Amino acid sequence: MKTDVHVALMARAPVAGEAKKRLAPRLGAIGAAELHAMLVRHALTVISEAGMPAALWCAPDARHPFFIECAREYPIELHDQIGDDLGRRMAHVFEITAAPTLLMGSDCPAIDAALLRRCADELRAGAPAIFLPAEDGGYALVGLREPVADIFVDIPWGSDCVMMRTRERLAAKGIATQEPAIVWDVDRPEDVDRLAALGFPIPARTG
Repeated sequence: MKTDVHVALMARAPVAGEAKKRLAPRLGAIGAAELHAMLVRHALTVISEAGMPAALWCAPDARHPFFIECAREYPIELHDQIGDDLGRRMAHVFEITAAPTLLMGSDCPAIDAALLRRCADELRAGAPAIFLPAEDGGYALVGLREPVADIFVDIPWGSDCVMMRTRERLAAKGIATQEPAIVWDVDRPEDVDRLAALGFPIPARTG
């Protein structure tokens, strides 16, 4: 019998001026927030297609109307993100979810249902940790069979050495990792062009 693998999607509310701020030079503050909302829905669609139980972990909390709409549209649970930095919020997700878990961000269109199922199969097969490194030096998905909280402590989030530091932490603990693919995420204005080339609808510049 297969071990259930849960998917946890972390997302910020699509508030202009707060969501995807680095895309504002290209899309404007409102356009960047609109694209963020589209990417969250795209990720939820992928998770639904993969057929695994899922939860949307919301910042600043789950009361925003966008998250409530998502819960109506998709078979997901809503949870508040807890913690005063990204690492603590990520660790909290793994502590609360009592099952092997794939934790992903909402801005990586390179993750499709097939890749998500492949990552889940790696955990089911016994891999203690799985990552999808990003081209910018971070990672877009981390999967753990059980919590390893301190791999998220004192990591320079947003830098190009996030994945390298995380590998070092895991190696020091003797934890083997699987990295089935390198992906890219939508963080910079030039990434919008890459997204558009895939046929993804891009909002007009507003705000």
